Amino acid sequence: MPLQKPWRDLDRNAVSSAPDRPGVYELGDESGVVQAVGHGVLRDELKTALAYEDAARVRWTDVHTLEQAGELAAEHRDRLE
Repeated sequence: MPLQKPWRDLDRNAVSSAPDRPGVYELGDESGVVQAVGHGVLRDELKTALAYEDAARVRWTDVHTLEQAGELAAEHRDRLE
């Protein structure tokens, strides 16, 4: 099941609005096809994705701990395989 959040353009506005908390994010292409699932401190992770131009779009959800983020990301990766 994909994250139930709307897609945003992966740009500086999206990065600045991302919480400085652990979470899971999906990177997608222009049409919204998920290319990658990651986890970590959201703002830091999205800064890196933007710098490397890893995707056109992004969506995320925050959680309480990095451990929870890792578990949720693993569930989402399994769904993509």
